[in-house]
Amino acid sequence: MKDRVPDLSKARVLISNDDGINAPGIKALERVMKRIAGEVWVVAPEHEQSAAGHSLTLRSPLRIHKVSKHKYSVTGTPTDSVMLAVHEIMKDSPPDLVLSGINRGGNLGEDVTYSGTVAAAMEGTLLNIPSIAVSLVTPDGAKSHWKTAEQCIEQILYSLDGVKFPRGVLLNVNIPDCLFEQVTGIETTKQGRRKIGCELLQGADPKGKPYFWIGAQRDEDKSLKGTDLEAVSRNAVSVTPLSLDLTHKSMMKTLKAAF
Repeated sequence: MKDRVPDLSKARVLISNDDGINAPGIKALERVMKRIAGEVWVVAPEHEQSAAGHSLTLRSPLRIHKVSKHKYSVTGTPTDSVMLAVHEIMKDSPPDLVLSGINRGGNLGEDVTYSGTVAAAMEGTLLNIPSIAVSLVTPDGAKSHWKTAEQCIEQILYSLDGVKFPRGVLLNVNIPDCLFEQVTGIETTKQGRRKIGCELLQGADPKGKPYFWIGAQRDEDKSLKGTDLEAVSRNAVSVTPLSLDLTHKSMMKTLKAAF
């Protein structure tokens, strides 16, 4: 089991995402990792898989396409991509670290349950590899500050050198979309409250049949101190440890008493 962030200069790093192999965010992450890591591999979905969650492709075949040396696209989800990378493409020498992103848009609060970016890091965690999901909190229609994201992730990785990841734990990083000089710091946070889907739009197609469209409006609270949402609202980088064990231990006691 690889449970520590390795010496980056000697590390084999796997990069994936949910925005697709040609997304600007994955290119930004590849750039920074090629500057600081020993060996960089990219295995990502062929097409955008945003909001795919931690889904696997079970009822259709998956194909791997070689893009260039150490770079492959997969006809599947972010989870498929990481699984195929570890068990097939890199099977002779698995990665020391899995990075997912850089997602264009935040993965804050309850976003993590839908996020394909976080899902790729979840899969790395399930495979016992230290894994980090990285997102740049770009508002809709705004220009992304990729250089800020590159500089922040480099700082974070050097700070994590040798840090032990408990079994079943990944890191969810959200970077404010601003100039690097405007970033107020890097903060350890907890998951905030943010629910997508509260805006449901209805229309009719050309044949008059109704359709529904889930809007981008979110119900969120940026005022809760110590949360990812509150930190990013102050231009701080949010680093949130997430656990794959969803068991609610105090409720277990209640249920044992009830049954």
